[in-house]
Amino acid sequence: MKNGDNFIGFPHCTNTYSHKTGNTRTLNRNISATEFLAEKKCRETALEAGQGHVFRWWNEITHGEKQHLLDQIASIDFPLIKKIFTDTRIKPVQSIRNNFSPPRIIPIPTSIDEQENALKAKHVGESSLKRGEMSVLTVAGGQGTRLGSNGPKGTLSIGPISGKSIFQLHAEKIQALQKRYRTIIPWYIMTSESNDAITRDFFHTHRFFGFEPRDVCFFTQRMLPVVDLQGNLLMDSKWNVVTSPNGHGGAIIALKEKEVFHDMKRRGIKHIFYHQVDNVLIKIADPVFIGYHLMDNAEFSSKIVKKRHPEEKVGIIVQMDGRMHLIEYSELSREDMYAKDENGALKHNAGNIAVHMISIDFLEKVYKEEDALPYHAAIKKVPYLDKKGDMVNPEKNNAIKFESFIFDVLKYVRKGVIMEALREDEFSPIKNMDGENSPATAKQDLVNLFGRWLRNSGISIPMDNHGNVIGLIEINPCFALDEEELRSKIDRNLKFNGHLSL
Repeated sequence: MKNGDNFIGFPHCTNTYSHKTGNTRTLNRNISATEFLAEKKCRETALEAGQGHVFRWWNEITHGEKQHLLDQIASIDFPLIKKIFTDTRIKPVQSIRNNFSPPRIIPIPTSIDEQENALKAKHVGESSLKRGEMSVLTVAGGQGTRLGSNGPKGTLSIGPISGKSIFQLHAEKIQALQKRYRTIIPWYIMTSESNDAITRDFFHTHRFFGFEPRDVCFFTQRMLPVVDLQGNLLMDSKWNVVTSPNGHGGAIIALKEKEVFHDMKRRGIKHIFYHQVDNVLIKIADPVFIGYHLMDNAEFSSKIVKKRHPEEKVGIIVQMDGRMHLIEYSELSREDMYAKDENGALKHNAGNIAVHMISIDFLEKVYKEEDALPYHAAIKKVPYLDKKGDMVNPEKNNAIKFESFIFDVLKYVRKGVIMEALREDEFSPIKNMDGENSPATAKQDLVNLFGRWLRNSGISIPMDNHGNVIGLIEINPCFALDEEELRSKIDRNLKFNGHLSL
């Protein structure tokens, strides 16, 4: 992985680009002989790769902008870009027809034995939390552009009444855990170069939401160039190549190269609770999940939810060749997609929700593997400059972003746990501006979750014909992290008047 996934810089090209701010440094002096050689080398490299068009406006840009462009060109591994373009775009996606089967899943506990096992797992997980062995890793490298926002997704307002951000919601859940178990749970947040400064500023502005700053660690993932459908680098200004984060699989590289593993080990951390920032129902560091992971001595464990319908666009976890694998919905044949088990339910039903428990030692082993995580092509609409230098906002998909996925490590997992979660309790991602998986549905899912807690605590909560709570409810995790805690605190004489904030 280390050689196959890193950008190889050219020693001739001078770095004058500030990755912290994204601004070019202004150099008020004449070009030196060294800089001339740097330009010559970078230009030759781009031409040899068939990407000479990036110098199309060279004579029109400022000295600082030239330095920025040279720095970008120096950072690009052109053979790698060509290889992954070929691997992901030229080779067609084929349906997987191997001998795979449903994996063994720890179900939602219903029987007495299952409930006793869950309670045992919870005690094991709680003990580990108390010992300070757990950390939380939040993957937050994307922008909220699809949601009509210019900021990182985590800054999006999501509190049904308070309007609190997703980051604040997650922060409060971690703080509630720390208080409950009298421990410190370090919070690691993976950003990207495009949103790192904004994310850090957001936390500073909100005083880290009550966290000790030393217990919140930001680190950036790598960026990869974005290409058009023919493999040509896209530019969004006359001196800037469009780049995008290298996917959530980039966490493995970043954890090692940004010395996050070292920081975790210094703190006595042994395992990572991994999740993506946009799931507002996430049950962070669930002790039951942690417990099952530890009792099995697992390397990598996953939570899943049952698919809503055969064609839901979610990857599924299966058993193949004695190991866990994730199959994308686009890779399933129609026959397998609609296959039923002996009870008439969907046979391949283990929908991936990107919630994992991961051993640090396991991730360090994967990091040492050459080309451990393959790249996938994400076809998107990306604004770009045309040959005339005019900005184009395409109406159709015109670009390819290259991403690696964390679940591709499954092929290396020797021992792992898969645990089922209730979708309505633990999975409500924000992916779209409107409709399904939007901010509106996420807020309603939060209200519905709190409504179920209250109803189960004996409080009358009205519902509409779609099963949604009529009114607004918001419960701060620091007041009640779960239904059990709410029952111990709630006034049984409470009357809901359509608006409740606890």
